[in-house]
Formats: sequence, C-alpha cells, structure tokens
Amino acid sequence: MRSALALGALSLSLSACVQTRQIADLQFTPPQGNYKLLVMRPNVTVGSVKAGGLTEPRADWTETARANIVTALRAQQAGRGGQTLILERRDALPRVPADTVAELERLHSAVGSSIALHKFLGAELPTKRGRGLDYTLGEDAVKLGRVTGYDYALFMHAEDSFADSGRVALQVLGIAGCFVGFCAPNIGGGGQSAYASLVDLRTGEVVWFNVVQAGTQVAGIKLGDIRKPEGATQLVDRLLGRMKPGRDVRRAQAAAEKAR
Repeated sequence: MRSALALGALSLSLSACVQTRQIADLQFTPPQGNYKLLVMRPNVTVGSVKAGGLTEPRADWTETARANIVTALRAQQAGRGGQTLILERRDALPRVPADTVAELERLHSAVGSSIALHKFLGAELPTKRGRGLDYTLGEDAVKLGRVTGYDYALFMHAEDSFADSGRVALQVLGIAGCFVGFCAPNIGGGGQSAYASLVDLRTGEVVWFNVVQAGTQVAGIKLGDIRKPEGATQLVDRLLGRMKPGRDVRRAQAAAEKAR
C-alpha cells in the first residue's frame, strides 16, 4: 500500500501542462497580402525561483531570452508575408521618440494585463461578455500608425522562471519522503506565462489576443526554456503559429462550406 501511495504521489508530482487560448474581435480576419506589421520590443522577464519560493529576476537571463525571442520572431514572421519591422530598441523608429514608444508599451502592459485577467483568468466583466475583444489603445496607437505608416502593431509579453539548486533539492527530498510514508507538500518548480496581442493601428483596437501558460510541479523540469533558441522558437510558435479568425468570421466560413 505504501508503495502504491508513493507511486501515485510521484506521478502527481511529475504532472505538467501547457495551455493556450486565443480570442479575437468578432469580425477579425488574420492579416493577409501586403500589410505592414510593426513588432514592438518584447517585454521579457526571466528569474530564478529560490528555495523559499520567491522569484529573483536575472538580468543576464532576461537579455538572453529577449534576444532569442527577437530572433525567433524574425524567422517566424519571414514566412508570413507582409512587410515586418521588429523593434529591438525603443529608439529604432524614425520620427518617433523613444519616450513615445515606451509610453505605448506601458499602456499596452496595462491593457494586456486586463485582458488576461478578465478574459482568461475567470474574472470576466459583465459588460464585456459576448463581445469578443472590446479593448483599445486609443489615439496613441492611431498616431503611431499615422506617423509610421504601419497597419498593425504586435506586442508580446513573456515571463519565465526556473528553480535554483536549493529548490530542486527540496523537491527531491519531498518526493523521496513519499517512499518512506511521508510526502512533503508539493512546492512547484516554476513556470512560464506569455501573451501576445495584435493592435490595428488604423483604429487603435486590440483585434487579437493569445495566452500561453506552461508549468510543472517538479523543480528542475523545463517546458520550453526561452534562454535557449529552441525554447524561444517554441514559445513564439505557441503564441503566433496560427491566428484564428473572429467568431463571426468563423461562422460565415462554416456556413459557406456547408452551402457548397
């Protein structure tokens, strides 16, 4: 009986999952043809989960991960068509001050966090139900489109964390205890969360949004390490690999297929 309980606890501890979910404006159609896309500087944070459970940001990991994500974005967008500019620095846009780009990034951070909270984390606002995406960056985004001539702006936010050696050791001790009849509380092993949003610079509206969450209950197990090129590519593919049209567009497409 003790062995069965230990194996069951070990199986539970080894559980891991990756979830993605996207939502779009009801009339959204993924960009096609000769569109112009501005990919904003990715907002990336990578940290180390200490033995006590606190996450300490690491500047070196963060910069490496951001560079990997920019490279992955460049490769991914190259196969999409359109004209794409990926910003690696806030001062890389002609005629647009770095402060203006930074202010738009801060605005999107607030809006993006609100979308993630209310559309994906169970705190949906009654006034937003059944309306697809009903969020905007307003006139600031429209001004950026007017000055630069771009049709869309793509924003990306990513957070990742990895257990340090002390936390891994605690996890190992906890699992080992199951084999002698005492299972320590599961302490978790870090995780990854990210979202991307597409903003129509002609209207300022957020027209498409996708969330990725990946986590494991075992310290030391990694579900896509964005500090490495292959992990960054995996995250970009999960976020941007396939943009789904909005609900009304999908329904119209289904009706057209049925009528054939």
